[in-house]
Parts: sequence; structure tokens; C-alpha cells
Amino acid sequence: MRRRSPPSYEGSGRINPPRLTVVAEGRTPRRLARSTVLVAAATLASTILGFVREVVYAKYYGTSWELDAFLAASVVPVILFGVFNGALVTALVPLFSDYLNTDREDEAWNLASSVLIAIAVVLGVCAALGAWLAPAYVPMIARFPHGHVETAVVMTRWLMPTIVFTSLSGVIGALLNAYHRFGAAALQGLLANLCIIVAVWFAQPHYGAYALVIGALAGAIAQLVALLPRFLLLQRFRPVLDLQHPGMVRLMQVLGPIAIGSAAGQLALFFDRFFASGLTEGTIAGMNFAVKIVGFPQQIFVTAIATVIFPLFAGQFAHKNKPAMRRSLTTGLQMVLFLTVPSAWGLCMLAGPIVQTLFERGAFTPEATVLCAQLLPYAAVGLVALSANVVLTRCLYAGGAVKVAIGISVISVALNVALSVGWLPSLGARGLLLANAVSQTLQTFAFLAVAARMLGGFAARPLLISLLKVSACAAVMAFGLAAVQVTRTPPGPATLARIANLGEHLLFGGFVFLALARLVDSEELQLATDLLLRRRQRDLVPLP
Repeated sequence: MRRRSPPSYEGSGRINPPRLTVVAEGRTPRRLARSTVLVAAATLASTILGFVREVVYAKYYGTSWELDAFLAASVVPVILFGVFNGALVTALVPLFSDYLNTDREDEAWNLASSVLIAIAVVLGVCAALGAWLAPAYVPMIARFPHGHVETAVVMTRWLMPTIVFTSLSGVIGALLNAYHRFGAAALQGLLANLCIIVAVWFAQPHYGAYALVIGALAGAIAQLVALLPRFLLLQRFRPVLDLQHPGMVRLMQVLGPIAIGSAAGQLALFFDRFFASGLTEGTIAGMNFAVKIVGFPQQIFVTAIATVIFPLFAGQFAHKNKPAMRRSLTTGLQMVLFLTVPSAWGLCMLAGPIVQTLFERGAFTPEATVLCAQLLPYAAVGLVALSANVVLTRCLYAGGAVKVAIGISVISVALNVALSVGWLPSLGARGLLLANAVSQTLQTFAFLAVAARMLGGFAARPLLISLLKVSACAAVMAFGLAAVQVTRTPPGPATLARIANLGEHLLFGGFVFLALARLVDSEELQLATDLLLRRRQRDLVPLP
């Protein structure tokens, strides 16, 4: 194979991505769909178990101050994980793949091994400092009564080691993805959620709120353990820490801007928890439950599409195949609209039955149901934009427009904070969720403009047609759901009765939407049907 020089990362505001033919060559629509289905299936199983975890949280803690304290204590570990892991994976995978594609596998693994060891050392030190300084910064995050703050401090100290395990898991999972091992990384969430569920189920009667911490720590360890067998089977890792490796030098050059972008996204979580901690008890927990429900369709479908489409984007950009990239981006966004627009409408119309069926038992009282049901529509409004941004971010990063994407993200967070401050006095937690939705939507338009400039144009007409068709079908579905709820008698308090009632509503809404989508000849419905039945290949332009 002909060798090529390493990619250049200097002298430009744009970062030229390396070639990703290891994961991008020959990715026809059918093969892309198969990989997407694999990741989607594993993500579905993990997401379902994640919902079971939330149900267990609701049963044992409801919207209590204990759950508020745990969610506040997890802010710093989550932010550190998001910054380090998100930035490292984004910066490392293109470099690692470039070495693989130029017959330099030993150099690739010298780089990867050095990064893994550096993560263990650096984040280990950060975890120790975070635990030591917890009494100083936790009260600034959690504006609770003194006794509740003390609980949050202890929880934070026990949660800090999770950043080491989860960050190592994230990087190892990305390395496995470069070898087409998508399943191993997707399955690690199953064990993590299972550990949390078991810990809360059995330890809550003995340890109270600290059972949450025990489960989270055990789950973080389980994530790493789940990946190690498949990773070690590659027999490529070596105990080296080569800080002078050319790849490490290039990694440090691009890591800073990407880390800033990752930090911008995580800061939104910080400000949400900070503002909500000053509201009534249970507000943080209520917002968390609402956001988790909204994240269900995104985690199942959109994350799976984005995981598989990222190397496709990078490969097409490396081949300078902009028509293929434009078509892939349009198709990806069309599928996002087809999945998330009806989901958002359904979440708004069925907020009460959904929350009641999922959570109302044990410590989760009818008052907690009312709180979460009022918050859910405000969280659902931002689902479409949030999901579109996942795909658009992958496109911009693969195309090298990293600094521009990061700048937009930073501005979006600043706007989010400003809107939160303005709406908090009058709307409370609803204002925080609405601020997220508005800032995410404006971020989507900015990303689209940058993508159009980067790709030399953008196929906006098919996207607008899809948006109009899907929105019309979803709106009719929503009116149908509203009519059904008015005419039907509310279900009894039995869990099975509530499940049956919600299931009937979901089946009715799904049937109406799909029937209307077929009636208006929705391209996305036809594509999904073709890929599911494996009848033909279509839509994504293959690489030359």
C-alpha cells in the first residue's frame, strides 16, 4: 500500500481530518444500515435497562432531596468525563485511523497505549484533587440546606473515581469501533445499568441515598471490565508512555479547542443543576426524569445513526467526495426528522400517562407525577434540534470545521445561560428547559449554515419537504391523540391498566403517523422499509 504523509494540523483554523478508509471504505447503505441496526439494538437494550434504572430511582427516592443531592454530586464527575472523554475520542480516532490506514499499526498502538496510560495518571490525579476539594466547590453547585450539602459532598468524593473508569472505557470503545467492533462498546451500558439497579434494589434499605453512589461506582467499573476481554484479544496494547510520539504532539495541538467545545456542552448541565438547586425540593429530580424520557428516542436511534455515520463522513471528506457527503448528511437529517418530530409530539400529548405509567409507585407520589408531566413538554420541544445537532456535529468534525463548531457551541451555552436567567423567575424549571430548547434550535441553524459553506452547498429542498411532510403527519397524529384522551375514561390505579392504556395510545399514534407518512409518500418511510427488508441499496452515495 502506498504510504502517505501524516495529516497537517498547523497553520489553519480548520483541522484537516486524516483518511478513515478502515471504517469508511465500502460503507454502502445496506452495510451502514446493518451496523446501525447492531448499535441500535445494543443501545435499545441498554436504554431500556436505563429506563428500568430510572423507574427504580423513582420508586425508592421519588423527587426527594436525596436524589437531588446525588444528581448535584454527579455534576463535576460528569463534566470531567464529558470534557476529557469527548475531546479525546474526537481527536484520537482520526489520528489512530490514519496510522492504521498507512501501514503503521505499531505506531498507532504506541500512540493509543500512551494515551490510555496518560488518562489513567492525569484523571487519577484529578479525581484525588476533586475528592479533596469537594467541600469547597459542592456548596457552589448545590444550594441546599446545610445537612443536604454535607451529603452531596460525601457523594461527590465517592463518585470522583468514576471519571477514570468511564474515560478509559470511552477511549477503549472508540478504538474497538475503529476495528468495526461496535457491539462491545455498545453493550457496556447494560452492565453499568444493571449494577446500579441491583445496588439500589438491595442496598437502599441499609444505606439510603448512598446506595446510588455504590451503584454508580460499581457501574463505572463494570463498563471498563466489559470492554477489556475484547480489547485484550487484539493483543496490541503495550505499557509505554511516549510523550514525544508525533501523534501525541499532534493530539495536544488539537485537543485544546475540542476540549473547550466539550466543556461548553457540559457547562449547560452545570448551570441547569445550579439554577434548579435554588428552586423547590425535588426540582432537579423532576427535570432529570423529564430529560431522561425525552432522551429515549434519541439514545435508541439518533446516537446509533451518528456513531456509524461519523467514519462515513470522514472517509467521504478525505476522498473529497462532497456530493456524497451532502447526500449522506441530508439523508441522516431526514431520518432524524422522521424519528424525532413525531416523538416530540407524542411526548407532549402523552406527558401525563407516560410519567404516571413509568414512575408513579413507591416514593414517587401523584404530586411528583404532576411536576414531571408539567416539565416534560418543555424538554420535548428541544428533541428535534438536539438530535439534529448530534449528526451535524459529526459532520463538521469529520470535515475539519472543528473550531467553528466549538465557537457556535460556546455561544449557544452563553445564550442558554442568559435565557435561563431571564425566564427562571417567571417560569422556574420550565424556563430552564425552554432555554435549552431555544439555544439548541439556534445552534442547529448555525451548524447548517457552516455545513452548507463547508460542502459547497446544501440540499435544502429535500430536507424542507421532509420537514413539512413529517410535521403535518405528526400534527394530525397529535390531534388524534388529544381526541382519544378526551373521549376515553382514565385508567385505574393498577399498573397493568396504566400500561395497557399507554400502549393503546402509542399504538394508535404510531399507526396514524405511519399511515399518513405512507399516504404522502414519505421518502424516509420508504428508505427505512427498504433497509429493514433488505430489498435494495439506496440513498447514500458510495465512496469512489
